[in-house]
Amino acid sequence: MAEASLLHLGKRERQIAEALYRLGEGSVAAVRAELADPHSYSSVRAILNVLVQKQVVVARHEGKRYLYRPVPSKEKVRRSVLRNLVRTFFGSAPVDAVAALLDGSAGKLSAEDLKRVREMIECAEEAEVSTKG
Repeated sequence: MAEASLLHLGKRERQIAEALYRLGEGSVAAVRAELADPHSYSSVRAILNVLVQKQVVVARHEGKRYLYRPVPSKEKVRRSVLRNLVRTFFGSAPVDAVAALLDGSAGKLSAEDLKRVREMIECAEEAEVSTKG
């Protein structure tokens, strides 16, 4: 499956895919219950089938119903979406994205969050040094 395909889903398809990521796996009824403004059961089922055709979702038969789950891992999707966000809004400059997080404009970071970021930076610096050495 192309990594960018999740970025090119329609609004409703994206909402349903996001509901499946929250659920991990679910029936049409479970997905419908996750939606803030759900369409009819048959509409949700039809969109899930479109997502199966687009290879964003897989389905398996269990008893009288189908259960659906997203194909790419949540981590892979996060990376793809983040890469696209940085490219689109920060001119491919990750440092500007980090600055937006640190200055609080993207939300407040706790002391624990800042400590974790600091540790990540230290690990990245160590990895950079070891690849050059």
